[in-house]
Amino acid sequence: MLDFQLKVLREKFTTRLQENVQLKNYTTIRAGGIADALLIVYDADELERFTSIVWELDIPTLVLGSGSNILVSDQGVRGVVIINHAHNISIHRRDDAYHVHAEAGALMSKVARLAINRHLAGLEWAATLPGTVGGAVFGNAGCFGKETSHNFIQAEILHRYKGKNKYTNQDMVFEYRSSILKRTEERCVVLTADFSVCPGDREESETKVETYRQRRLKNQPPGPSMGSIFRNPPEEKAGRLIEAVGLKGATHGGAEISSQHGNFIINSSNGSAQDIWYLIQVIEDKIHQKYGIFLHPEIELIGDWDAQTMQKFAQYQTIQENA
Repeated sequence: MLDFQLKVLREKFTTRLQENVQLKNYTTIRAGGIADALLIVYDADELERFTSIVWELDIPTLVLGSGSNILVSDQGVRGVVIINHAHNISIHRRDDAYHVHAEAGALMSKVARLAINRHLAGLEWAATLPGTVGGAVFGNAGCFGKETSHNFIQAEILHRYKGKNKYTNQDMVFEYRSSILKRTEERCVVLTADFSVCPGDREESETKVETYRQRRLKNQPPGPSMGSIFRNPPEEKAGRLIEAVGLKGATHGGAEISSQHGNFIINSSNGSAQDIWYLIQVIEDKIHQKYGIFLHPEIELIGDWDAQTMQKFAQYQTIQENA
C-alpha cells in the first residue's frame, strides 16, 4: 500500500485502523500472511460506511466473515481487510408469514438457533453450519440436502458503482454452491439478508438439530480446516473419490488430508498456505489421472498468490463447470 493511502486511512479511521495484521488469526484454517491494514465493523451501517470510504480511496478491499472456505496466501493481502462482525438478528411477522432478518456477519448457526428458540422451523439444517450469513448467501452454502436458496427471501447488497440494492431469490440466480455474486466480477458486499421460516414445534426442531450435529461429529474431522475443499461431482462424493485414490492421511509440511474424511484438509502442525495448496493440487492430479475429471474447489484463494497458481486454480474451476 502506498504511504499516502495509509496516511489517509489513519486520518479517516484513527484508532479503528490496525496495521500489519496476521490474517491466520481470522481464518478457520489458521494459515495465511499479513494484511497491510485491517478494520473490524460491528453493524451493517458501519460495514456500508467503512467499505464505501475505502472504495472511494481506490484501495483494494476485502471483506471477511468467519474466515471459512478461504485460503489466504502466505504473502498476505494488499490493501484493507474488513472483518465483518455485524451480527444483529431480528424476527418479523407479516400476516401469517415469518422471516428472520440478519446482518451479514451473523453466524448462520445463530440465525437458526434464534428461530428455533422462537418456535419457528425451516432453518434447522443451518444450525451446525460454521459460516456467516454473508458467506452463505454469496456461495449458496448448504448441508444435509438443504441450501441457503431454499430459505432465502432477499438481501441488501452494496455495489461499488451502483450503490445499495435489494436482490430477491430470483435476482441471485442461485446454483449449487454459487450465486450471481460469486460469478460476477463486480465489487459488492452483502449487508443483510432475510430468510423464510414457519411456525413449528421446538422439540421436533431440537431433535433434528441433534441428528445433524451427530452426523457432523461422525463425518467431519476436528482441527483447523476450511470446511469441505471440493464440491461433490454429479452422482458422486468428493470424499469417496479422494479415499479411492489412497490420499486420506497424506501430509505435506504441517498440512494433512484428513484420515477421517478425505474432503477435508487439516492444518495439523502450523502448516502454511502453500502446504495446503500443494495437497489440493495432489488431490486434483490424482483424481484427474484416475477418473478424468477435475474436482471443483468450494474454497476461494485470497490475497497475493502468484499468477501461475491463480491460473491453475481457475483451470480447476473452469473445467468442472464446462464438463
